[in-house]
Amino acid sequence: MAESGIEPSVGSVGDSYDNALAETINGLFKADVIHRRGPWRSFGAVEFATLEWVDWFNDRCLLDPIGNIPPAEAEANFYAALETRDEAAQPMITRLRQTRRGSF
Repeated sequence: MAESGIEPSVGSVGDSYDNALAETINGLFKADVIHRRGPWRSFGAVEFATLEWVDWFNDRCLLDPIGNIPPAEAEANFYAALETRDEAAQPMITRLRQTRRGSF
């Protein structure tokens, strides 16, 4: 990263500003699952509750900043838009290739 001139962090290193998104998700998880549903009987119970919460958050939790849709749907929309853009550009690329073949 240093060779390319890329900074490894946009904020101060080692605090919650360094990876604020991860800290936010961790905080939501702890509030929604760990503290609300505890005390826990076993590590396995925590693992299972974690899987349930991740499934809910990714596939059913409606997030206002991304249009009141779940994160998985927003991700699918993003990649579908990329594919649509690529498909729309394909005829232009084909025409350019055909034109260049004739000029060599």
